[in-house]
Amino acid sequence: MTQFKAHLRLLAAALCCCVSLVQAADTPPASGTAPAAHDTYSDDEVARQASEFFSTGAKDLSQVLEKVLKEKGHPVAIIRGEEAGGAIGVGVRYGRGELIYKGGVARKIYWQGPSIGFDAGANAVKTFILVYDLPNAEALFKRYPGVEGSLYFVGGFGVNYLQRGDVALAPVRFGVGWRQGISLSYINFSRTKRYNPF
Repeated sequence: MTQFKAHLRLLAAALCCCVSLVQAADTPPASGTAPAAHDTYSDDEVARQASEFFSTGAKDLSQVLEKVLKEKGHPVAIIRGEEAGGAIGVGVRYGRGELIYKGGVARKIYWQGPSIGFDAGANAVKTFILVYDLPNAEALFKRYPGVEGSLYFVGGFGVNYLQRGDVALAPVRFGVGWRQGISLSYINFSRTKRYNPF
């Protein structure tokens, strides 16, 4: 009986050791520091990149950017691209572009989504999106709803906010047929082109 109890104690000790090893394997190594934060774009860098991208409307563009930078601060990444769509009350939108972290390599991305517009017709616009608090490129591939009441419009430029959790996006748009209803929508980002807007 004594020998049996001794074996039980050894078995229990071995199980405790195995549990500890498994927990240690599942726990990320403690480096003592949080993951390094991404560098952010300065006001001047955002203004320069946006001006080069749109190549027009310096005064109106600067007013839109000034509002976003004042409210949201400096972005960790920028998306430059184009989108097209159409609406008769309810519409769809498709886009493609590049996600660029400061000092990083551009990554091709796509987006699509429904929208509620106040006019009928089609549009084709250039889109410059300021990206906030995105930890990595993979975290982008989700659905981002529009923030109600965030639409801001100056001249041919418009901006509205999209948000999911801590990640915020501020798409600045300029182009023929830009639709004010774009604020009542969501964008679904994807790694490849998709035709289903939902």
